[in-house]
Amino acid sequence: MVKEFELKGLECANCAAKIEHSVKKLPGISSASVNLFTASLHVETSNGYSGDVSKEIKEIVRRYEPDVTVTDKALHKVTNGHKDEHGHGGHHNSGTPQIVRLIAGAVFFAAGIILSRFWKDVPYAGLAALILSYVILGGDVILRAVKNIFRGRLFDENFLMSIATIGAFALGDYSEAAAVMLFYQMGEFLQELAVRRSKKSITSLMDIRPDYANLKKDGEIIKVPPDSLSAGDIIVVKPGEKIPLDGVVIEGESTLDTSALTGESVPRKVKVSDSVLSGCINQNGVLSVEVTKPFSESTAVKIIDMVENSSSKKAPTENFITVFSRYYTPAVVLLALLIAVIPPLFAGGLWMDWIKRGLIFLVISCPCALVISIPLGFFGGIGRASKRGILIKGGNYLEALNKLDIVVFDKTGTLTKGVFEVTEIKASAGFSHGELLEFAAAAEAFSSHPIALSILQKYDKEINKSDLSGYEEIAGQGVKAVCSGKTIFAGNDKLMKHLNIPFEKAEAQGTAVYVAVDNIFAGSIVISDEIKPDSQKAVTLLKAKGVSKAVMLTGDNNQTAKSVAEKLKLDEVYGELLPTQKVEIVEKLSTGKRASGKLAFVGDGINDAPVLARADIGVAMGALGSDAAIEAADIVLMTDEPSKLAEAIDIAKFTKRIVWQNIIFALGVKCVFLLLGAFGITTMWEAVFADVGVALIAVLNAMRVMRAVR
Repeated sequence: MVKEFELKGLECANCAAKIEHSVKKLPGISSASVNLFTASLHVETSNGYSGDVSKEIKEIVRRYEPDVTVTDKALHKVTNGHKDEHGHGGHHNSGTPQIVRLIAGAVFFAAGIILSRFWKDVPYAGLAALILSYVILGGDVILRAVKNIFRGRLFDENFLMSIATIGAFALGDYSEAAAVMLFYQMGEFLQELAVRRSKKSITSLMDIRPDYANLKKDGEIIKVPPDSLSAGDIIVVKPGEKIPLDGVVIEGESTLDTSALTGESVPRKVKVSDSVLSGCINQNGVLSVEVTKPFSESTAVKIIDMVENSSSKKAPTENFITVFSRYYTPAVVLLALLIAVIPPLFAGGLWMDWIKRGLIFLVISCPCALVISIPLGFFGGIGRASKRGILIKGGNYLEALNKLDIVVFDKTGTLTKGVFEVTEIKASAGFSHGELLEFAAAAEAFSSHPIALSILQKYDKEINKSDLSGYEEIAGQGVKAVCSGKTIFAGNDKLMKHLNIPFEKAEAQGTAVYVAVDNIFAGSIVISDEIKPDSQKAVTLLKAKGVSKAVMLTGDNNQTAKSVAEKLKLDEVYGELLPTQKVEIVEKLSTGKRASGKLAFVGDGINDAPVLARADIGVAMGALGSDAAIEAADIVLMTDEPSKLAEAIDIAKFTKRIVWQNIIFALGVKCVFLLLGAFGITTMWEAVFADVGVALIAVLNAMRVMRAVR
């Protein structure tokens, strides 16, 4: 079972990591993930566990962040247009009070410096001003450190800053102690401001949740919450309004702004019988729409859930940093203690000098730069991708795209348009063209496959379904139906061979449907499908980005499959496959990929769900794709353009570059300053830059992922 909790007011990255680590240790919890940027906790309980973990989770959060409130999202789901307003209580008091404290602390600090230098007749006036500045700026830090000690939490930034600055006071460095706390608080404020802005930019990408719906009932239009509607209801969408639920247009024409879903700026024209997705904005005409899905299953809600829950699937780099930071801080604190004690004990020297070096070492050691910026980089990459109509379900899949080696495509609806047209009707002796088409249409009457729909469209007459019985789908071969006492089979050549019915092979280019009536071959119908203009571009771009092999799998006949593969310059093609055989081929291809390489399967149909689940990275074509395929996939391309996969690789590579820049920069600067601190070369002021300054720069660098992809 999966549970979602809102952690209102959570701001501290370090605390988020500790909450996540503690929740994972609870009995009955199989996995837990805290998303700092959406202030949420994603929890999965073990199979068979029926207990309620809410109480234990609230206790853990209270232990680390007393001001954060925990809410079960299932019990308090925000709908009806009310958006979550995440407070900023948590780790630091945000907004105006904090600015006032910073200004007041800075004023008393400046007064202390001036009085100490220029008003020496009153020797304690400067000291009093510096102490007052320190209390204003550092009072909450010391208070939290004391509370945390009683909770058994020693190694956090509050403890490190308290020990370092109190130590500086003890050594007589009053101005330095107050200055360190001033610049620490300024850095923390700027850092939180940057994180808050990044959170805002990420959440703005998901601002597609509709506020209301105009329900048409008994000739009146009533404004109602979207989640109160169900399939079959009629809603009216006026110009400028968001489409609140997925549906079909039953009246009116308009153009839709689909950029929030697909990333495409070109408006889409819609008319009667066209499908529309929630989250799009109606630009001009008034539309009457029949709802096809409840609010909880609508496209807008699914996109929001996908992006919000993406943090539960962390990239290997994120997991490494989480584990690293857990051991890094205690190790550095131990080193600081050794620096303060060992040299004066065994090598001589001033105790005060070495204690000061140890204190400087403590200030530098906080791992906030990594703990904040690495998840922010991955979440920013996922947010950027969603802005471009590419939904990535986790940081692990985003990172895996960097290692993509083999891409396997389904044909119909993926590389081809999936819009079939009958291009040849060839009846055998004893049957007319009209009879052949009528029998084929009767057999396909209950099927929703694109090939069946093209035959029914060509027939273009009403079929009396009460005359039909014994309908049966034969996996990978075709269909069977009984019409007015006649047994009709319609399918591929495998079906004819399976039934031992002699037939004449169709020569025309396209997909052939062979029809038999009472075990007598009636003829063939050839249906053609057009290659998407984007498909050739997709294959070319993927090869340019390091993909070593592009492969196509299809249930279509070998002749058609080879023709498409030649036009697209694919490396391998496999035709006439059953759904189970597609899985076997993917498993076989997986054994041939390079070391640490990844295999992606791109498909759209319900038959593709098993293959999507089996691939290292399952990619579903979203707009035309089935719900089953989208659920099984790891990445969803909303525009049905396969070339979007190449764009996803660009985003993944840029994200990786930013993440590793931050790792190398943060660790590099800290290592340099740790060495300088150990040798007594650096000061407390420089130590504060090495801690807070590095974190701020890393956060600002991570935010670049949101703005541009190179």
